[in-house]
Amino acid sequence: MLEIEQLRVQYGDAVALDGVDLTVADHEVVCVLGPSGSGKSTLLRATAGLELPLAGRVSWDGEDLAGVAPHRRQFGLMFQDHALFPHRDVIGNVAFGLRMQRRATAEVDAGARAALARVGLAGFEHRRVRELSGGEQQRVALARALAPDPRLLMLDEPLGSLDRELRERLASELRTLFVSLGVTALFVTHDQDEAFALADRVVIMRSGTIEQIGAPQEVWSHPATEFAARFLGFANVVDATVDADGVRCAWGPLPRSLAPGDSGGRVRVAARPDALRLDPDGPVRGHVSGSTFRRDHFLVRVETDLGPLEVAAETPPDVGENVGLGLDPSAAVVLPA
Repeated sequence: MLEIEQLRVQYGDAVALDGVDLTVADHEVVCVLGPSGSGKSTLLRATAGLELPLAGRVSWDGEDLAGVAPHRRQFGLMFQDHALFPHRDVIGNVAFGLRMQRRATAEVDAGARAALARVGLAGFEHRRVRELSGGEQQRVALARALAPDPRLLMLDEPLGSLDRELRERLASELRTLFVSLGVTALFVTHDQDEAFALADRVVIMRSGTIEQIGAPQEVWSHPATEFAARFLGFANVVDATVDADGVRCAWGPLPRSLAPGDSGGRVRVAARPDALRLDPDGPVRGHVSGSTFRRDHFLVRVETDLGPLEVAAETPPDVGENVGLGLDPSAAVVLPA
């Protein structure tokens, strides 16, 4: 098991990681999710030994890895730009890590071919890297990372340079591959769809700290903080109060069961755009300031006394039109103030 304890990384006066604690169990896939600058890649690099922490500890099965060189940690690394060697053919790229382990020539060749077969590239051994599509290059980079049989596979935005359709397909294939091989992985991404498709657990980071950790469905349905909620698409957040009878806000009364057990006094109620509806009799009033088409719906922006709110609608009202808004209480989340 990978254990990260109170890890702190600092660049001059800028704190990149501030006391991060995280574990990754054997055969577990953990995805680290967050906006740019949240510390995701720094966490990966510090775990790999490519960044020296100011404080804290990275260990594997209880062994402190301080002073252990990156190439001796038995961790596989895969980056967004793939970092393939353009002067080597496909099998030459995949065999690189095996050669660095000083394995016999026959073992290197067999291991590289097996790794290519795992990612669906059997027969590509002597293709040139420049002849491959972006998705094929991504698979070669993955095969190279897997070939030495690393005890931990680390991936830094590996699908970020691909188009959306290919990213979605490869994310599903990666999940199937990881499960079938029993891979232990730490995966960094800013793409929520990737994280939820791949992960056993999702970590949300903010400004060098961990905001929330949990199973994908738990994190998606029940963000723990307003930052996590807004990052996950809960664009509508309003003030509320909670007492023994329930949660009270501009949308009307909500069930007390929605509030955290220790809530009292002031809280916040958050909802995604699809939890709101255009309703002539809705309790919140406002006027439409604009709308944007989002594949299967329009995202309508409504200016209200609560501030700007976003609602999903099949047909957008005209700009300037006065509208009412209602809320589906079952889709609301109550957050600490």
